[in-house]
Amino acid sequence: MNCIEEYVAYLKDNPEGYWFKRKLYGFGWTPAKREGWIVLGLYLAFVLGLIFFVPVELREVKPIINIVLPVLIATLIFIIIAYRTGESLKWQWGNKSDYDQSK
Repeated sequence: MNCIEEYVAYLKDNPEGYWFKRKLYGFGWTPAKREGWIVLGLYLAFVLGLIFFVPVELREVKPIINIVLPVLIATLIFIIIAYRTGESLKWQWGNKSDYDQSK
């Protein structure tokens, strides 16, 4: 099984209906359902919107208040949503069931 097939199978194995599943390799979450992808898309649209649509005058005058603070708040909201709708976090390297089959 190649890496992409393994990843897709891992995301489809979601009987609990998590919006975000643990990353297959490493630490963190990845969107597993449509709702998770929507949340990620809204977060990225907000951040990119700040970058491209905040007037240059506001970026130069108070960049901390006009750019950094809203991005930090949006990131915190994104993490809270992923925490509440996702699997618990832990370091993971590969699918645990793969290890069980090799024994």
